[in-house]
Amino acid sequence: MTPTPKESPVMTAMTTAPAAPTASGAALETFSYGGGWQSTAALVLAARGELPFRIFLFANVGNDSEHPATLRYITEHAAPFAAAHGIALHQLARTRRDGSTETLYGRLTKPGSRSLPIPVRMSNGAPGTRSCTADFKIRVIGRWLKAHGATAEHPATVGIGISVDEIHRANNRRCEPHERIVYPLLDLGIRRADCPRIIRSAGLPVPPKSSCWFCPFHRLTTWAEMRRSEPELFERACALEATLNARRADLGKDAVWLTRHAAPLADVVSTDDVLPLDFGDGACDSGWCFT
Repeated sequence: MTPTPKESPVMTAMTTAPAAPTASGAALETFSYGGGWQSTAALVLAARGELPFRIFLFANVGNDSEHPATLRYITEHAAPFAAAHGIALHQLARTRRDGSTETLYGRLTKPGSRSLPIPVRMSNGAPGTRSCTADFKIRVIGRWLKAHGATAEHPATVGIGISVDEIHRANNRRCEPHERIVYPLLDLGIRRADCPRIIRSAGLPVPPKSSCWFCPFHRLTTWAEMRRSEPELFERACALEATLNARRADLGKDAVWLTRHAAPLADVVSTDDVLPLDFGDGACDSGWCFT
């Protein structure tokens, strides 16, 4: 594997289209697009004029990191739909000072790296400290917002796709100084179960659940489905887990896992329909992912 350049503390955001101009003095209003049910429903509502957002920001943690189905959906459906309705859907990436792109998978697999930015499960099943959402979502979008005029004195509005049934994920305390977080689906009383109907009403297929393909917050049913329908991707997840543990063994540290069951992924996720009980919520609590 080719070593990646040393990370710079400076981040820039790459867009797939020029930034949409705003009226002079108008507050910047954007929506964090995750590629899943809630944010795609919000895109449809914005196209109808039922939400005020005309700028949607997709922070891509890496073409090698986002689930391939999510990337296909955005390319084949969400981006064309947005363009047809005059909505700017920007795709952003974390980049270094030299202009190269850093991906989450690249950081995890970089030779010699000790970084564990994802919430791997520790020996007791609890998730470890993570920085993936902050580094590859929040700060990337924040960099774009500040480049387009957002400041602590004049913060940008950022819509997050949390629905009524997931209201516990709404948390204004995590707001950055340059942004004002809002939850428009809560204001409209929209539940996650309402989203497929909204999406289909616009002639769009319902997107898959969005997340990194190796996210430790996956339910066991998600892992099992991946093993059945995407065996090569499942094997890559198993290989990633093994790589992380080989590195930790060299450092004299305890093993970490992609599930809460403290065992290799391939052993936990069987090929039959019998799985261990899994009471996880299947999503991180930030609202920046799994929406």
